[in-house]
Amino acid sequence: KELSVVHTQIGQIVLEERQEKNPCALCANMRKGALVKEVLRIGCNKIAYAHHKDDFVETMLLSLIFQGQFYAFPPVTWFEDTRLTVLRPLMLVEEAQVKGFCNKYQIPVMKSDCPVDGKTKRAYAKELVGQIQRACQGAKERMFHAITEGGIPDWPPQIIKEKT
Repeated sequence: KELSVVHTQIGQIVLEERQEKNPCALCANMRKGALVKEVLRIGCNKIAYAHHKDDFVETMLLSLIFQGQFYAFPPVTWFEDTRLTVLRPLMLVEEAQVKGFCNKYQIPVMKSDCPVDGKTKRAYAKELVGQIQRACQGAKERMFHAITEGGIPDWPPQIIKEKT
């Protein structure tokens, strides 16, 4: 299947019309909605996100710091209302491995054109995880272990029923 791009007005709505100071959550929700709409339109019932191991650790850290919760997105989510399943098949693969694979096999990577890319709380979490890892070798792996081996109640779930 060829790559298809879903064109939206999300950037204009979030950044220009609403002028969100912290646009990431609203943008992510709107992108998810646009993706779900397109997936249903073309008759699919599964979405595979490219979230990798580093994303899980960064999400956990963001949740801990900014929400006071120990949370990371589940590897499989089933949305009862749309009957869609979201998969995260790269959860055991580190970001560096993904980059290495793309380089080795010359897989083109689309660069984000988001004007706040690299200036977000997620970018802060990525840098913070890097600092912790440099100061304490193996810390990132131990954080991932905390997520997957009982640190988060009822994780990893077999199926999560969630409304989109």
